[in-house]
Amino acid sequence: MKKLKIGDLAKIRDKVRKTAVLRQGKARAKITVHMGTCGIAAGARDILSGLLEDIKSKKLNDVIVTTSGCAGLCSREPMATVEITGKPPVKYVDLTTEKMKKILSQHVIKGTIVNEYALAIGSERTH
Repeated sequence: MKKLKIGDLAKIRDKVRKTAVLRQGKARAKITVHMGTCGIAAGARDILSGLLEDIKSKKLNDVIVTTSGCAGLCSREPMATVEITGKPPVKYVDLTTEKMKKILSQHVIKGTIVNEYALAIGSERTH
């Protein structure tokens, strides 16, 4: 394992701070693109790249984008989960860059779930 340098630690710190913003109420939305090997093979990198470009072009500074590993539904990849503050998370499946654009504009910006791409609403965890 390579040794961490100060710059590496700063990058880790910045990444953690960005993901903590949603929990602290400073961001309005968080989008997680599932990037397990199955997701990547199905096109998740294109989904992520397109999403980041769209967020930047729309100047959505209150939206966090993260990645995760496999969500366990390999046949439905690429997938993404959208979390809006105060609302249940929504898992979207069988995505394309065009579908992700629609999800960004309809769900993230306007607050309307795109039912035709949604697999599940709510969390699989119990509190």
